[in-house]
Amino acid sequence: MIEVIAPGPYATVQDLGRPGYAHLGVPRSGAADAASLRLANRLVGNPEGAAGVELTFGLARLLFRAGAWVALTGAPCPVPGVRGAGMGVAFWVSAGAELRLGSPEWGLRTYLAVRGGVDVEPVLGSRSTDSLSGLGPPPLRPGAVLPVGPAVHGVPADQAPPPERRPPVLRLVPGPRDDWFAPGALGALCSEPYEVSQDSNRVGVRLRGLSPARAREGELPSEGMVTGAVQVPPGGQPIVFLADHPPTGGYPVIGVVREADLAVAAQLRPGDRVRFTTRPLP
Repeated sequence: MIEVIAPGPYATVQDLGRPGYAHLGVPRSGAADAASLRLANRLVGNPEGAAGVELTFGLARLLFRAGAWVALTGAPCPVPGVRGAGMGVAFWVSAGAELRLGSPEWGLRTYLAVRGGVDVEPVLGSRSTDSLSGLGPPPLRPGAVLPVGPAVHGVPADQAPPPERRPPVLRLVPGPRDDWFAPGALGALCSEPYEVSQDSNRVGVRLRGLSPARAREGELPSEGMVTGAVQVPPGGQPIVFLADHPPTGGYPVIGVVREADLAVAAQLRPGDRVRFTTRPLP
């Protein structure tokens, strides 16, 4: 068992989500930075899809009632007081020890995996907290207790390369509704950086900056949405959809962020500046 002494600003249980239910109006959800969760699980010998804890801005305190192998990935947080603790390495937390995380040096979301996985009750095949629909376990609160499952296979790995801060650039695939925008709108979208708004969350990264000019007014009939879709509502300020985005939407999508760059979007914090491009990065 792991007892939550303090969850930090916002913490949830996440795995790789509940795909396959969008036709029923159920979002996929899951870790916003799935690559980091997969890595943390590999480090402690878990299947990549095991549930862990997604921490926002760090500052969590967790009490381990039994000893456990643990790994941290994603936004790099200092971990004082635990021997061998650090980012990208499996380390042992003794029974009765408290794991304290500081605030990340950069990035927004840090992932904690524990050998055996966080074993809360699954909902529709996933243990993920969905902030939009309310499915899954509630966000973590002081006093919450997280059960840990049995180790199923594998052994803890030694370490992974230190996390690298990737350039704040999001590569776009144009469309599917770029025809709803004036000629040159996509180029304008990519011409200057946007600032990340404090209203961003697991549903989407809300941006402030140039408004792409529309060629058509009104809204579309609701249609399916994917993670990474760059939707432009009537106010003109783009939103990059993240893990908890709605399954459908009626605002035009000018482009979709490539899957390889979703981790970059998930680690953007309020005040960061980010660019779009339709060109491959060097």
